[in-house]
Amino acid sequence: MKEPNAIKKGGARFVYQDDDIIDKAFDWGQFRRLFAYMKPYAKQLLPLIGLMMVLGTITKLTVPFLTSLAIDKAISSASPSLKMLYMLAAAILVLYVVQWIASSYRIKYMNIIGQRVIFDLRADLFKHIQKLSFNFFDKRPAGSILVRVTNDVNSLQELFTNGVVNLMIDCVQLVGIMVILLLINFKLGLAVIITVPIMFFISTKLRVKIRGAWQEVRMKGSRINSHLNESIQGIRVTQAYTQEQENMEFFDTMNKDAKKSWDRATTMNQGFGPLIEITGGFGTLILFWLGAYLIQQGELTIGLLVAFSSYVGNFWDPINRLGQMYNQLLVAMASSERIFEFMDEKPNIDDKSNAISLPQIKGDIELKKVIFEYEKGRQALKGIDLNVEAGQTIALVGHTGSGKSTIINLLSRFYDISDGQITIDGYDIRDVKVESLRSQIGIVLQDTFIFSGTIRDNIRFGRLDAKDEEVEAVAKAVNAHDFIQNLPQGYDTEVEERGNILSMGQRQLLSFARALLANPRILILDEATASIDTETELKIKEALKVLLQGRTSFIVAHRLSTIRHADKIVVLDHGEIMEEGNHAELIQQKGIYNGLIEAQFRFI
Repeated sequence: MKEPNAIKKGGARFVYQDDDIIDKAFDWGQFRRLFAYMKPYAKQLLPLIGLMMVLGTITKLTVPFLTSLAIDKAISSASPSLKMLYMLAAAILVLYVVQWIASSYRIKYMNIIGQRVIFDLRADLFKHIQKLSFNFFDKRPAGSILVRVTNDVNSLQELFTNGVVNLMIDCVQLVGIMVILLLINFKLGLAVIITVPIMFFISTKLRVKIRGAWQEVRMKGSRINSHLNESIQGIRVTQAYTQEQENMEFFDTMNKDAKKSWDRATTMNQGFGPLIEITGGFGTLILFWLGAYLIQQGELTIGLLVAFSSYVGNFWDPINRLGQMYNQLLVAMASSERIFEFMDEKPNIDDKSNAISLPQIKGDIELKKVIFEYEKGRQALKGIDLNVEAGQTIALVGHTGSGKSTIINLLSRFYDISDGQITIDGYDIRDVKVESLRSQIGIVLQDTFIFSGTIRDNIRFGRLDAKDEEVEAVAKAVNAHDFIQNLPQGYDTEVEERGNILSMGQRQLLSFARALLANPRILILDEATASIDTETELKIKEALKVLLQGRTSFIVAHRLSTIRHADKIVVLDHGEIMEEGNHAELIQQKGIYNGLIEAQFRFI
């Protein structure tokens, strides 16, 4: 990743992280990979759309020829024929109707197929992101990920709905016109066509700059999305500290930066149009100068010159569209590179080829000399040894950064240990399938996430096939039933994202109910009672005595009153176990734990 950029405004310093600009040659392998998404629809694409494409091209190429016949045979011949003129006019009209019908059906079906391709690509990307490990999300802001799934995928829409077929039509039309021009008059056709290599030589010089410019546009858009996401999530803090003006100035700076990148990219794109027009004008000049000479020499008729002129006009149109298509392709490649960068990201946590499903566990856990580093050279855990018997309740205490949350992250295998071993019922957790491990672990976090939907759906997230009676039973067990019943629609009350209509304590109770519904063999409470008031805490203590019975449980808590009855209390400091025992034993030791207890009572 690039180094963070900083903007200083009014004494405040904002730092943002850019995505990398992918700087490599045009990858035809990636091009084929992108268009592989159209393969499932090839049977639909080739017959009907192919037929419409051929019909449209043939009718378009036939019209100038009929026009030349009308001029040479029906109008300016020695014996003009009004009947022939009417017949040719009718034939041209029919061809235009056929061309319109063919174009309408082609556009309709290509839009359908294009949308299906975009659907498949977005679905694949989302599924892959779901499988990626925590360290992937640790390194990237949410807005940066969001822009890949939305903006970058959407930018491919035009390419799949119109670009592909237009490319084929223009290539066929271009070849057809070149053949016709050479057949009408080889000298004149060759003179006009000679300008094409000049145009392509000049245009290819711009392609690297254009591609880089569109990558930069995508990057700046990603940065804006990241900041928007952060600003919306942190709006309460922004308003509480009256930093709205600073935030607006920072956004304005990024917005202007993005606009400059867009202006630069579009200016380069627009350079193709004048380039084609100048080349086309030069070709037209050659056409009429040489054409007039050939008519004087009797090698060309007026009707054929008119047809030739029409074909040349149709000749420059597909070249112009191919130039635009190339620009569109560069934009699409910039987006596809960003998409496939994510698709090629390998999860750090994945099943081994010979991984087994973890059977129903009892809950015996052992950590053997566990070492873990979030970053190389900075150990978060330093050789942890810990034995936990099935059904025990283990409390992890210590100052911030001591390693409490790291241990539970490793138990759930959100990260893999750097060295040592973690076993559950004798199984090394790296040798079992991740899904079979996590399905037997329930986690309640301090920052409870509530999804958009009903209260009932949020609880049922712990086990999707749970019946309504089971949902209500676990809600009663954690004393959430009463407040739910007082909501406007009870369990069917709709909550918005993050559950803003609920208090922090109510959200925590829903998280308890969700975890308990999953009926895990191992239950982890990570600061789960930190945001619950004293009265609510007393209620759930009684429920937890019953609900924790028979489960192996880990409780991470700063409020030491919640862990007095734990079977074992583990005191951590800077990634090492300093003390271990129950509440009474650790009090008698007069060590770190006793000091923490005294410190809390001192400030009550």
